Amino acid sequence: MNPFSHWISGWANSTPDKTAIVFADQPINYSELADRIDRLAAVFQDDFDIGPGDRIAWLGNNNPLVIVALFACARIGAILVPLNWRLAVPELKHLIDDAGASLLIVGKDQLQAAAAITGQPGDCQAVHAYSGTQTGSPGDSWPVLEELLDQVIEPGADQSDRSDNPVLILYTSGTTGQPKGVVLTQNALVWSARNSVAMHDMTADDRILMVLPMFHAGGFNIQTLAALYVGATVYLEEGFEPGNVLRQIEQCKPTLTGLVPAQTQVMVEYPDWAGTDVSSLRSVTTGSTFVPEACIDVWIERGVTALQVYGTTETCAVAIHQNRSNAEMTKGTTGFAAKNCDIRIVDGASQDVAPGQHGVILIKGPNVFKQYWCSPSATVQALIDGWFHTGDIGFQRPDGSYVISGRQADLIISGGENIYPAELEVILNEHPEIVEVAVIGLADEQWGEVPVVVMVKTKGSNLDQEAVQGMFKDRLARFKWPKRVIMIDGLPRNAMGKVQSFELRQLIASHQES
Repeated sequence: MNPFSHWISGWANSTPDKTAIVFADQPINYSELADRIDRLAAVFQDDFDIGPGDRIAWLGNNNPLVIVALFACARIGAILVPLNWRLAVPELKHLIDDAGASLLIVGKDQLQAAAAITGQPGDCQAVHAYSGTQTGSPGDSWPVLEELLDQVIEPGADQSDRSDNPVLILYTSGTTGQPKGVVLTQNALVWSARNSVAMHDMTADDRILMVLPMFHAGGFNIQTLAALYVGATVYLEEGFEPGNVLRQIEQCKPTLTGLVPAQTQVMVEYPDWAGTDVSSLRSVTTGSTFVPEACIDVWIERGVTALQVYGTTETCAVAIHQNRSNAEMTKGTTGFAAKNCDIRIVDGASQDVAPGQHGVILIKGPNVFKQYWCSPSATVQALIDGWFHTGDIGFQRPDGSYVISGRQADLIISGGENIYPAELEVILNEHPEIVEVAVIGLADEQWGEVPVVVMVKTKGSNLDQEAVQGMFKDRLARFKWPKRVIMIDGLPRNAMGKVQSFELRQLIASHQES
């Protein structure tokens, strides 16, 4: 198995002129990409004294440089820490301090935040990612990474095999509270790529359009690193903008891409959706949250296979998935265990449950994370005998496919009966006047908890609580019906489209008080 740190140099030797990445219409071939990795590794070591185990934080939009930084870290045994640039300055400062980063690479749109962070006490040095910043901008005295790369005369080519070394710390999305740093080794990224290759039937001939943010596991691991593993081409977008994504699909003819359900919904509502030629796409991968059937059907109607994937940051994002051969027959599920993963569904006593019974999802495989950064107690709770306890609830169908029902923390126990939010959300998402919806538990003196619907309805809709409750008649047991319906303008979501459960609970509490 080719070590992670050698991937790009290997392709540079065998297919040097093959395009590896296209960004802002500028192609970078594998030979050029390998040279940039060598140069950046030298800059890290010689200019910033970065060595094995040191952490380098990235605060910027998607850019080839973040991929270069990951492989340069792999070369020298350092660890990359991509940060969610949507966070507030105190949140970013907390993550940088938690990771103990000694260097912060800053994109052009994040200078203000970075200047505020580095202006506070700490040992993290900042560097501009790119040249061309305006004079007088925050941090204009910082060195510029692009210029330092150009000054390297003979970049070193460390060929050490550091497969067991941590190379990436990704902070969890924090849907239920404070994020934790998930430590991924080089080996974990290799096995994750192999899972993705098998899922997508990916080859060197594929063209992958990547719009997911690289500070989440989905951006790196669902398709990007797999593409570089097989020597394919990645069309990297700075971020998600529906019109630009549709133009890229029509002009660049990608064969694969990945979108969260919220992004598909925005694209379908965009004026150019119907007129865009999407025939080059072999499949669109979607997941990260509950996937409404409508988000699958809109692609099927255009002749494109929609593949569901389930995974977490701790499993490098790909653990259960569909592929083109079984997507149709497993519609409504998340598919089967990934090629290099074992899955268990267990009860509260950690005993395996029978097919059809709900339980907690456990995952084991070489793609599973090493530990939570500086959190041994959380690691011990989550990793037991090599099995990662996801905290997600699901069940296995008789055909072996899996259905994800929601978070264990979101399970509603009402009068001693279990209510899974997904049971209600599936029905609610069928209604054309409901834009988005989430079901969450509310404390109740009589029943312990009762389900509450928080939803966004279409403009002009007359849906009210009585109408919403009527949707469940003859479909779900009466005790599962929502006891309250709250209408809002938009669900709180993170960058990957996951609903922020803790914010919803705060919202419900404020409504209850008022």
